[in-house]
Amino acid sequence: MKMKSSVVKFLLIIVIVIGSVPLYSLTAFGALATPTLNVTASSGTCNLSWNAISGANGYDVYRNGSWYRWVNTLSTADTGLSNGTTYTYTVAAQNANVTPIETSPQSVSRTCTPSAGGGGGGSLSAPTLNVSASSATCSLSWNSVANATGYDVYRNGSWYRWASGLSTIDSGLSNGTTYTYTVAAQNANSSPVVSSPQSASKACTPNGTTNPNPSGFVVSQAQFNQMFPNRNSFYTYSGLVAALSSYPAFANTGSDTIKKREAAAFLGNVAQETGHLQFVVELNTANYPHYCNTANTQYPCAPGKQYYGRGPIQLSWNYNYGAAGAALGLPLLSNPDLVAQDASVAWRTALWFWVTQTGAGVMTSHNAIVNGSGFGQTIRTINGSLECNGGNPTAVNNRVNYFTNFANILGVSTGGNLTC
Repeated sequence: MKMKSSVVKFLLIIVIVIGSVPLYSLTAFGALATPTLNVTASSGTCNLSWNAISGANGYDVYRNGSWYRWVNTLSTADTGLSNGTTYTYTVAAQNANVTPIETSPQSVSRTCTPSAGGGGGGSLSAPTLNVSASSATCSLSWNSVANATGYDVYRNGSWYRWASGLSTIDSGLSNGTTYTYTVAAQNANSSPVVSSPQSASKACTPNGTTNPNPSGFVVSQAQFNQMFPNRNSFYTYSGLVAALSSYPAFANTGSDTIKKREAAAFLGNVAQETGHLQFVVELNTANYPHYCNTANTQYPCAPGKQYYGRGPIQLSWNYNYGAAGAALGLPLLSNPDLVAQDASVAWRTALWFWVTQTGAGVMTSHNAIVNGSGFGQTIRTINGSLECNGGNPTAVNNRVNYFTNFANILGVSTGGNLTC
């Protein structure tokens, strides 16, 4: 299964090469982050609230697909509604340089159904929360809650992050300080607050006596920061670490050298695909409508959805979103924007391709490193003849250089067969 068609991928390669220029050359369209929208219902009313977005000077609010109001606060209430009727709300961050439309990357949507009986936030059960402490770190995990589509995580009573998985890591904390975490199950009809019935809380006190790299990943957070000092804030280290649980064989097979070599190889390719993690979505918006393969009946395109490149390896095409979503248990075919909205999901899709897909090659990228076939085979899997066999030697050399630099940071050799 190829990651992208040859024509469109060639265009993407051109975009990525162009993407080596400084970050200010990006359009302002993707410059603002996506707010996390909380919606609660009461009689005749839907209450909306969201987190502050850096760089935003206000927020556009849409109701049922039409613009409703602009606010410069972090909440609004819509009153005089009909009980029993479902309303869909979208909130999009904006500033003087970017006035988003309802479906822009910096927007998020939730539904709300007012009822005479009051808020509908208690329909989900509370997860069982487990918290463990290590040096400057608190690790959280919880069980899956039926009918939940995700989980809101709060720290010391304030919203901290949204997670689609069942774990998250909070690092960079102060040893000896106690933090209180709350995890609340949610879905499209139930957006809980920190004290909702579907939440569970526990305290955690990091200490300085344990492993300085508690994640267990062969790349520490300091090394990750060294590799990608100017990355987009969307690409978090904690999101990458959380994604590892989906593919435990990644960077965890063979000797320590092989483990680190695979991590360096993966991140070297990611650096080429995303301009050193600066690009969350494909830059050439003209390509966006063209990634629907109507001949694929297993994963047909959802109405109104587009399957352009998103994430660390720029996942593209409806059949790849569908297959990745099926493997990860995520609704990526119906909600492809999730790859550009949740860091853990984005990293999971990249690991899905790396570990399970042969792409344009004859083996998975994971097997290429673990079995000693060499870094060149990972390039062939990702881009095939578009780069290999003289197709684009500059891109190949970029990948090799990034891989070599990252291997040096991790203190391992690259092995042979670097090119394709």
